[in-house]
Amino acid sequence: MDFSYTPEQERFRGELRAWLELRKSEGAFGSREHRTLDEVVRDGRRWQATLHEGGWCGIHWPKEYGGRSAGLLEQIIFQEELARAGSPQLINLLALSMVGPVLIAHGTEEQKRRYLKPILTAEEIWCQGYSEPGAGSDLAALSTRAVRDGDAYVINGQKVWTSYAQYADFCILLARTDPEVPKHKGITMFIMDMRVPGVEVRPLRQMNGDSEFNEVYLEDVRVPRENMVGKEDQGWDMAVALLMHERATLTFQRQLQSRVALSDLVRFAKEWTDAGPPPIEDPIQRQRIAEAWIESEAMRLTALRHLTRQLRGGHPGPEGSMEKLFWSEMYQRMLMGAVAMLGPYGNLSPDDELAPRGGQWPHLMLYSRGRTIAAGTSEIQRGIIAQRVLGLPKDR
Repeated sequence: MDFSYTPEQERFRGELRAWLELRKSEGAFGSREHRTLDEVVRDGRRWQATLHEGGWCGIHWPKEYGGRSAGLLEQIIFQEELARAGSPQLINLLALSMVGPVLIAHGTEEQKRRYLKPILTAEEIWCQGYSEPGAGSDLAALSTRAVRDGDAYVINGQKVWTSYAQYADFCILLARTDPEVPKHKGITMFIMDMRVPGVEVRPLRQMNGDSEFNEVYLEDVRVPRENMVGKEDQGWDMAVALLMHERATLTFQRQLQSRVALSDLVRFAKEWTDAGPPPIEDPIQRQRIAEAWIESEAMRLTALRHLTRQLRGGHPGPEGSMEKLFWSEMYQRMLMGAVAMLGPYGNLSPDDELAPRGGQWPHLMLYSRGRTIAAGTSEIQRGIIAQRVLGLPKDR
């Protein structure tokens, strides 16, 4: 691999780094100690608005829609610099990385005028209505129905694992419009207003106390025909296109999350003395941190190798499953080590005044347990790797 960058790319990095350092010195990043989900969303909106004001939001979008027309390498530099600076994650990441590009490519001009700018500014938050209780990991087995009624579609069904649905203004939704054709056909994509009658959001309480995921019940929800994305019964193509936008830089977005936590952990191990000498003086703790750092760097370099193949004209393949599987389990190992470092303090909840960093480490550790489920379980990822990389037969 060639690790060098062009002069233009280095100027891009320098400009972004200087801007981030100035915002950080002004306190724009906020605290990374434990916060409630309401606080995370509030602060995330504020930070994304700041990014937009500086011209750093949706950089891969075309310039005419508010982006910078940035290439893939610039997007990677962007992710690397966010991680280096310790930036918060973008709160509207689904809409920025997936919904926006799909609307730009396949939406009507009216849809682009209406929805794109509020995505960039985080004035409007989006969620994704894909997963269903009865479909498991087979997205095409969805059963939510959309029936044409004049100039609208009446939608009935249920979605689950819908992140941030309780905060969302809109949902990018898949529903079956023709139940008589094979399951990958007869699916249509819609933009659904989350505030209209018939939409009920029920938060799912996670083991860390948050309710990031939700169930969404749809009962006779009327969605105007102009809110259809693409053509009727061709939603599967739209869904695949949306997921392909996600894959382009997803590993580097995950790296932002884990590298920021790892940098925090290194500082914490050097500074925390409430339970005696700082943990960094313990050889076992040093070894755990070193292992976490090595794994994080291995993931970054593996992602760069796969990126190189894309830049040479290749297409994303099963390496996405390899990266997701490795990242999710690496993230869990790192955070288990962080909690072990705390000793008995690792059992304290965020509302205990003695909890180090506001209970950040046990909260993140519990959160990480869901990372081997979300976006495809580890079992599904291993199956993909077995079949598409190793050439093994299907297990059923």
